[in-house]
Amino acid sequence: MLKPDGRVIMISGANRGIGLATARVLYDAGFSLSLGARNPDAFRDLVADWNPDRVMTGHYEAENQQTHQEWIDATVARFGRIDGLVNNAGILKSVSVEEGSDDDLDLMWAINVKAPLSMTRKALPHLRRSGAGRVINVASLAGKVVYDSGIGYSMTKFAAVALSHATRHAGWDDGVRCTALCPGYVATDMTARVESVPQAEMIPPGDLAQIVLTVLSLSNAASVAEIAVNCRDGLTA
Repeated sequence: MLKPDGRVIMISGANRGIGLATARVLYDAGFSLSLGARNPDAFRDLVADWNPDRVMTGHYEAENQQTHQEWIDATVARFGRIDGLVNNAGILKSVSVEEGSDDDLDLMWAINVKAPLSMTRKALPHLRRSGAGRVINVASLAGKVVYDSGIGYSMTKFAAVALSHATRHAGWDDGVRCTALCPGYVATDMTARVESVPQAEMIPPGDLAQIVLTVLSLSNAASVAEIAVNCRDGLTA
């Protein structure tokens, strides 16, 4: 098992939901963190009591790749290394086979697919130098199975799973491992309007954070390509 001491993990969309839960679990475990969000001021109260030697916040806009490089550069300048990347930021828009706008579909592709690819490309040289670099892409069970005509979101999450496999292959010889985390419904703001499953029956974000911690702690010899997490039999998200 890999120890957290000195290891630096970047988390996008870390100011709420799965990202914030993951940041809290990893901080408590001893990792150093670089937390990215569209508005870095959102972290002010969230990390006020955290050790400033082990945490920094950065400006991350998924649609703006210049912010990706700036955030990575700032992380390396602060900590001197990057050992892990959690591509967590994502959005859901209603785009079905028959309905939905191209603008909404394009925005989902930009945030759910192109941004994680951009971040991975830019972080990969640092992850290779780590010798045990880790990438975790927060995908979805909707990236494994399509149950209805709401294809837009599923298209992007299928692509996120494909990106995860490609990343694992690309960095394998240098110790980089990549996992696609594929949960069903998670109790976050994104699912607040879901009527088919009560939020009390959805996956708590903290449970997914614990899975992220486990994956980050595994040795190079234990590569987990995908993790599907159900909250109910037969339901996706």
